[in-house]
Amino acid sequence: MYDLILKNCRLIDGTGAPWLAADVAVKGDTIAKIGKLDGEEAAEIVDLKGHYLAPGFIDIHSHSDTSLMTYPQAESRILQGVTTELGGNCGISAAPASEDPVRRKELGDYVGDLAYSWRRFGEYLDYMEEIRPSVNFACAVGHGSLRIAAMGFEDRKPTAEEMEVMKDLLRESLEDGAFCMTSGLIYPPGYFSTTEEMIELCKVIPEYGAFYATHMRNEAADILNAMDEAIRVCRESGAPLEISHHKVLRKANWRSLCFKTTAKIEAARAEGLDVRADQYPYIATATSLDSNVPTWAFEGGVEKLLERLSDPETRAKLRDQANESHKGRWQDIYVSYVKSEKNRWVVGKNIVEIAEAQGKDPADACFDIILEERCRANEINYGMCEEDVEYIMSKPYIMTGSDGDAFSLDYPGQPHPRAYGTFVRVLSHYSRDRGLFSIEEGVRKMTSMPAARLGLRDRGLIKEGMKADLVVFDLETLEDTPSFENPKVACRGIERVYVNGVLTAKDGVHTGARAGKVLRHRK
Repeated sequence: MYDLILKNCRLIDGTGAPWLAADVAVKGDTIAKIGKLDGEEAAEIVDLKGHYLAPGFIDIHSHSDTSLMTYPQAESRILQGVTTELGGNCGISAAPASEDPVRRKELGDYVGDLAYSWRRFGEYLDYMEEIRPSVNFACAVGHGSLRIAAMGFEDRKPTAEEMEVMKDLLRESLEDGAFCMTSGLIYPPGYFSTTEEMIELCKVIPEYGAFYATHMRNEAADILNAMDEAIRVCRESGAPLEISHHKVLRKANWRSLCFKTTAKIEAARAEGLDVRADQYPYIATATSLDSNVPTWAFEGGVEKLLERLSDPETRAKLRDQANESHKGRWQDIYVSYVKSEKNRWVVGKNIVEIAEAQGKDPADACFDIILEERCRANEINYGMCEEDVEYIMSKPYIMTGSDGDAFSLDYPGQPHPRAYGTFVRVLSHYSRDRGLFSIEEGVRKMTSMPAARLGLRDRGLIKEGMKADLVVFDLETLEDTPSFENPKVACRGIERVYVNGVLTAKDGVHTGARAGKVLRHRK
């Protein structure tokens, strides 16, 4: 007798093959049998009435490393069908943590205000197991975190000894279960690195069967050089390459550079290099508000940044540089989160609106929020065009990744809707409505493809013996209801979500189940 039988479904198995009519039986946390199961017994039998059954969606690019600690039910993930996610992206991971209290403080400034009761990456994963999240959680080790542990926020090349420290920490983290190394070369301290540093570190990766994912050094006018750098790291290190959240920013670069960046990826693949990319389906980015401060101001860490913003002479230089680089852009940058109640009024407003309300220069208005919030402020930035999003998404080597966090439906602030609606938006809008690809191909981009990249042998497909991470949806009513104006809502049309065989969401409501597992990479 089975625990669950899902009858009369249109089964999308995750491979990209056309759907088939079938029943699926689950026993414990495993898919036990697929076929016509008339007469079979189960503790629960659910008639899906011809609706679609797919593998649970795998978010290969998330930032839930710290948010899961506060929101372990992960409603923003579960209610859009995500059952597994990879944290530690863009070079930012909560481990490893240096034993040096100064370095630990710098890591806290970089990642978040945590106790950091761990040092090793494996100890951090142990801590996450105690959280008992609703989703399966996998994690990458961040290059920025490695660099902080070895040399802090110094703008220079590492010494030979510091390089060995980073390589040793990388090996240790991969042995402890990290799935890959990521970088955020647009953010300090990753910004301070050289191509040669990244090549040397990435040489460690192939022996562990892992890969390298990068938020490239530039995603705007200099994106072609940034793409060349990423591919060079892949070629010279031998590490498989994942281009994180591939996009082209700034209006002057729209409808142009995406053709060249994807051509570079395709040329690298023709050369035999394992290069792929992920993408979220929106025309706005989201990041920390302090990303608008010129990068040189971060040397020495967050405390030094705040000192420079407080010094009138240094601030004047920063203001002039920020206003020059942000000509015509301040009005596209909206504050999405602040930590304090005092500044809650700025959430949902753009920098020009905030500056005008206070009678300030736009850069000063932005800097003041950063200062008062001590870098605990986030933004949404409208920087892409819809045509580029569609062109990139249509490529067969592009998989879906939200670049979002695990949040609740009552999370404070106004976050990017990608945290709540990415996967449903790809299926409902771009596959069903726009016809960029079949629904089966859309599911492949968010199931078997990321599972293969991560080396997950028991998830990403509906197949006997695989883990019972499952999503039931009605394609006709499927809708990404989260919007920029109202992001914190459940997607429509996601009828059931199972994590390891446990019903975790039903008709847009979380059941309270926390059956997720902390996953550890093994070669």
